[in-house]
Parts: sequence; C-alpha cells; structure tokens
Amino acid sequence: MTDNLLPLFTSAETVPVADPNHITANPVADEDRIRFWPQHFGTIPQWLILEPHIFAWMDRLCGDYSGGVWSLYTLSNGGAFIAPEDESNAQRWSLFSEMNGNGAELSSEAAGIAVCLMAYSHHACRTECDAMTAHYYRLRDYALEHAECHGIMRLID
Repeated sequence: MTDNLLPLFTSAETVPVADPNHITANPVADEDRIRFWPQHFGTIPQWLILEPHIFAWMDRLCGDYSGGVWSLYTLSNGGAFIAPEDESNAQRWSLFSEMNGNGAELSSEAAGIAVCLMAYSHHACRTECDAMTAHYYRLRDYALEHAECHGIMRLID
C-alpha cells in the first residue's frame, strides 16, 4: 500500500454515516397539522376526500377500529401518510382484506401505511392524477423498507 492510499480513519472507532438511500418517516408537529393535507396533496383533484377515505379503508379492513386520533408523517423522499395514534407503541391491529383473502396483524404505523396505500391507489385510479400516483410510489418505497413489509404487502396485493 502506498502512503497516499492510507485509510481516512486510523483508530478503531468510526463514525456511523446515515444511508442516504434509506427513507425515514418524521412525525408532523401538532402546530403543523393544519398545513399537512394542502401542503402535500393540495394540487391533487378532490384531495379533501383522501382523509375520510383512509378512515373508511381502516374501518373496512379492521373490525376493531372505531375511530380516533391519527398521527401524520412526512417521508424523507417527499411522501406523506397518516396512521392511528399509538402512544404506547404497542398497539396491534388485525386487518383482513376480503378483496384478496389476506390478513395481517400490524403496528399502528404499518396499518396506516397499508390503508393509505389502498386509498392512494384508489384515488390515483379515480382521478388519473400523476401526482397522486407519485404519492403512492413514495409511500410504497417506504413500505418496502419497513420491518412489517410482508404484512403490508399481503394486504395490498
């Protein structure tokens, strides 16, 4: 090895570097909730019906769902989604899709991802809006990296 090819770190400790290709979800602060829908979906036709359609998908897929507060998330790839609030991080939702005969028990975040993907797909087909299709694929890309990817994909198959 020549001198000009020495490693940058000579000690045993290295600094971990975040993977720039890894998509992260960030919760939306309470004071920013009012801007969430128009900021991310405001250019999409009929965007006002997205939120109630997401709630309807959750109601359709989960017999135990009876409403409640949902958390809002933005994704580092420009996507966004909502999920039932879970202060304990222990809530599990049993979802079943009569459309494909598949079910899964998911965390609140994963359940939110699954129902948002279904609502986004349906809305993209109804409106034929490329921006809505882009939102679907941004969330799907995050779902593919998610620890509960298998369950999410079983539901949306």
